[in-house]
Amino acid sequence: MTELSDAFTADLAVDESLGSKEQTATWEHEDLAQVRIRVYRGHTDGVTSGHYMNNDSRILTSSSDKTIKVWKTDTGQILRTYLGGHSAAISKADVSPDEQRFVTSGWDKKVNVWDLESGNILWTGQHAGVVTCCKFSHDGSMMISGSDLDNTLKVWDTNTGELIHNVDNIHTSTITSCIFAPLDDKIITTSMDKTTKFFDLRTSKVTIKLEGHINIISNCDISFDERKFATSSWDKTVKIWDIATGAYRSKGATSLTGSHEGSVSSCKFSSDGLMLVSGSYDATVVVWDVDNAVQKLKLQCSNCGKPFSMTQLESFRDNTICVFCRLQNREKTMLDIMNLSET
Repeated sequence: MTELSDAFTADLAVDESLGSKEQTATWEHEDLAQVRIRVYRGHTDGVTSGHYMNNDSRILTSSSDKTIKVWKTDTGQILRTYLGGHSAAISKADVSPDEQRFVTSGWDKKVNVWDLESGNILWTGQHAGVVTCCKFSHDGSMMISGSDLDNTLKVWDTNTGELIHNVDNIHTSTITSCIFAPLDDKIITTSMDKTTKFFDLRTSKVTIKLEGHINIISNCDISFDERKFATSSWDKTVKIWDIATGAYRSKGATSLTGSHEGSVSSCKFSSDGLMLVSGSYDATVVVWDVDNAVQKLKLQCSNCGKPFSMTQLESFRDNTICVFCRLQNREKTMLDIMNLSET
């Protein structure tokens, strides 16, 4: 993944003072939780993206507070804060495959490619509208960015900042996300126009157009073998498309529904493509069994609405209720256990 931005380093400040040794992450889960929840606090506005680095020992985040931070995973210590690259909210960030650079996109219509070590901006790209997304290719040679207003997809040379492709009006409304296919031969975009498009870099043409959602498509992901493709939408659903065989043309997509009560904001396949995780504005995270199109885990208590962690007691029948709510009604809990043992 690669995205770069150029800017004058004189306008850039890397605030080392915020990299204090104080721990800023706290564990916020029940004592018996099997899935542990750790919360990192340090940004002063919404966090727009997060990426693991250095064998998961570091996390890079971007925020609407116009900053990028690098955190120590085990303690939550903020190791570095990057300032001055954007004059408005940062919409997305991505880390290059070699973890030497990262890219940010912003409401100030810019994409910046940064040197992770020095904090210098290597180059800056410009859009006519708000830049909503950015992403590095898997080999790190290219970076893509998408915008609103002109609904333009831009493809950049990561090293030089040269514009390789400028695809105007690839959609009829704002581009919401952009990714590279595993072989870096195609770019996939989603949009507020409720469509997903595959842009072939060899022919410079859109080869696939997917329709089926009834509201804005917020995000997408593709499995490592390109057999499965997922889209998430404000229509509260996730759809799985069989693009390998083209079965979606006759059968449509498989819809994953019923688990989110709010707009679905993101989706991501596991490395083997068997599971998919989705996040929603209803404050839930759901893990799906893709092949069987069923929910495996939902990280929210259906009773109190708080972030939910699976307990170590796997005998509970209702695994959608957190430990706190279960302990408030011990009689029901014990009855559930006895009923389960009899079945």
